[in-house]
Amino acid sequence: MMKLSFLHNHHGCSKAVGGSLLRIFAMAVLMLFCCVDILNAQPAARRREQQRRNASDAQNLTTRARISFPVAAKMSEDVVWRRDVYREILLEEDANAPLYYPVEPAGSQMNLFTYLFKLMMRDIIGAYEYRLDGNEVFTDSAKVNKKAFIDNYHIYYERTNRGITIDDSDIPSREVKSYYIKESAYYDQSSSTFHVKPVALCPVLWRTDDFGDGEQKYPLFWVEYDDIAPYLSKQVVMTSNLNNAATMSMDDYFTQNMYKGKIYKTANMLGRTLAQYCPTDSALAKEQRRIENEIAAFEKNIWGDQARKDSLDSIAKTEVKDKKAKKAKRNRRASTSVRKRRSSSSSSSGSSPAARVTVRRQRH
Repeated sequence: MMKLSFLHNHHGCSKAVGGSLLRIFAMAVLMLFCCVDILNAQPAARRREQQRRNASDAQNLTTRARISFPVAAKMSEDVVWRRDVYREILLEEDANAPLYYPVEPAGSQMNLFTYLFKLMMRDIIGAYEYRLDGNEVFTDSAKVNKKAFIDNYHIYYERTNRGITIDDSDIPSREVKSYYIKESAYYDQSSSTFHVKPVALCPVLWRTDDFGDGEQKYPLFWVEYDDIAPYLSKQVVMTSNLNNAATMSMDDYFTQNMYKGKIYKTANMLGRTLAQYCPTDSALAKEQRRIENEIAAFEKNIWGDQARKDSLDSIAKTEVKDKKAKKAKRNRRASTSVRKRRSSSSSSSGSSPAARVTVRRQRH
């Protein structure tokens, strides 16, 4: 009886110990899952924090750049006259060559596309998609996905602990042979001045396709000029082949309109390019000259037509001279008649009339 009781007690203890072990095992498994979740969540949180810091650093860098390198004031939204045009800048032309060379960075010197590409990859400036209609849209939804961009254009890169790394020789700056630029010619009534200001810039990649049909143009992305202006003011370009000491900043190069390019589009309600309504090359060239002349004529005639003003002034001066001559002639005639009247009156008074009463002397 005692033996049976002992066995029964031993069986109860074993059951209690087994239940405790199961509870301990369950708690260990639960703690393991929690640790795994924490380990998985920590890199994501760290990545979000790093992205937040990068964005904050980029914003602070932009603010510091704007303070350290002040640029031209933004265009007012309430100007009374404005004309927006799009030009194509070919880098093979001498006037635009400062934007192309050096093709690969040499020390601190680099061409415009290399500079923009590095600023874009570091999230310092925003790059926005080139849409099918060719218009620029500067919204967050239109921002370029950097990873998709370098994959689409087959730009070689390496992944490291610090992220994506691209060697300078792999940046396709040699293939970017032109730019699209949007500029606004406007009259600022607050300062009574006329300006031509760059608004947006788009690098264009020239690349031979797989079929060997010659080079095709691939507009890459739009950047807002006001965003890149503080950084362009720090980058110096050479502006003369004869005097290599002649340099200026890229921002001065654009704000002084040193570039040359033909108009391919204007801002219009139909959204058409010049090529869409100019069937021939001669018609296209004629339309480009007409638009250029319209802008030049407006700038020239803001304060009136000077030639017409000069002619009107000369006519007015001639009329004044004629009036003065006629007045002088009338004065001469008047003075002559007065002298005549005076002379006739004096002669009349000299020859007095005969006496009405005569006195005779009588002889005695």
